[in-house]
This record gives sequence, structure tokens and C-alpha cells, in this order.
Amino acid sequence: MRKHLVLPALITLFVCLPSLVRAQTADEVVEKALTAMGGRAALGKVTTRTSTGTISVTTPGGDVTGTVELINKVPNKARSTVKIDLSNLGLGQVLQDSRFDGTAGYAVDTLNGNRDITGDQLETMRSTTFPSPLFDYKESGARVELVGKEKVGDKDALVLRFIPKAGPASRMFLDAGSYQLLKTVVTLNVPQLGADIEQTVEFSDYRDVDGIKLPFRVRSLNQLQAVTITLTKIEHNTAISDSTFAKPAQ
Repeated sequence: MRKHLVLPALITLFVCLPSLVRAQTADEVVEKALTAMGGRAALGKVTTRTSTGTISVTTPGGDVTGTVELINKVPNKARSTVKIDLSNLGLGQVLQDSRFDGTAGYAVDTLNGNRDITGDQLETMRSTTFPSPLFDYKESGARVELVGKEKVGDKDALVLRFIPKAGPASRMFLDAGSYQLLKTVVTLNVPQLGADIEQTVEFSDYRDVDGIKLPFRVRSLNQLQAVTITLTKIEHNTAISDSTFAKPAQ
């Protein structure tokens, strides 16, 4: 009699296993990701961030290098200034200064011409809140979905789909063990090219800055080029005027 009871008992165990191993929700993954960054308390203390370092761009004519400065201010103001020496390509010193004041964007670009930032690029700026788009995404009208698990290199990654109130959705790949952000992927329409590009941004070399884990190496890839930013210094909560992000006077 005891032998006949073993098989039904095993069947019952396997049937019950799915209910014992509860799947994570998108909200739970978001909270673990915020904890991996340093936690809501630490993130909530950050009002500005200034990051400086070097930039390397892979081009058909070879690699070119320069300097980069990234400035952020709550809730979503941003400015990036890149200076690159293209003398070896016959183009001299190049300045690309992208500014977003929370509503409108403008690019000072000595290579491609000055212009207003529009379309997908503008909507992405509007939906990228600081210090993290995950921090208060519901308040901003965005949604987050947990869409599965994929490999990023040799690491298992949980994939979140971030759907802003307006503009293109993006995918965020989080290390399934540490919940640190490994990369993001978004498809953008670029008016200057008259085409869509898939932009992948990879994050690595995480270090602690004021209790917050931040990547000091950021690599951006698309069909046209590869850009690597290596940061050397990050500062928080320095006084930054709103005029820093404004369109320059004509």
C-alpha cells in the first residue's frame, strides 16, 4: 500500500510547486533596482549631478577622442557638452552642446549645425527624469512592464519595458542577481538621418558616490557609431542655475 502512495504524493508536490515559487512583479523589480542604486532615501537627496570624463568615438576614419561634461538637475533638466579634436579628419575642433530645460531642447553643433531638438529625441528627454526614470515613474504618467529574462553577455538579466507618457518605449536590462542596470535599448527616429536607429547603451564599472552606485563607463552603440564615455569625476548637489540648460541667446 505504501508504494502506491508515493506516486500520487509526488504528483501533488509538482502540481503545487508553481504556486510556491511566486513570480516577481514589475513593481518589485523596480524597488530592487532602486535599492541596488542606493535606495530611495539616498536618491531623494540628490538635486544635481555633474559628471566629467573622456569620450572615444569609433568612426570609419578611425577612433577620435575628446572630453565630456554631463549636467543634470531635478526633475529632468539635462545638458551634455562634448569637445572632440577631428583635426586628423580635417575638421578641427568640434563642439556638441545639447541642452534641455525641462520642456524644450536645443543643440549647439559645430559639425552638423545648430538646431532645435524635436521628435523622439525631445520626447525621450522629457520622459527621462532625474535621478532615475524609475524613481517616480507612476507620477510622471509612465508604465513599467516585466517582460521576461534574457542574457546580457554571460549574465542573466530581467527585462523591464519602460513606457513613458509620450515618446518611444525602451527596454531596461537588470542583472538578475544584483539588480544593477546593465543596458538599455530604444528605437529613435532621427530627423537628421531621415531614419530610425536602435540605440543600445551599456553600463559598467559601478562605483559608490555619496551612497549611490553609479556607472563610470557608458558605451553607446547604434548602426552608425560606437561611443564610449569614461567618467573620472562625479559631484552631487552643487549649485547649478537653470540658465545652464536654456537655449543660448541668438
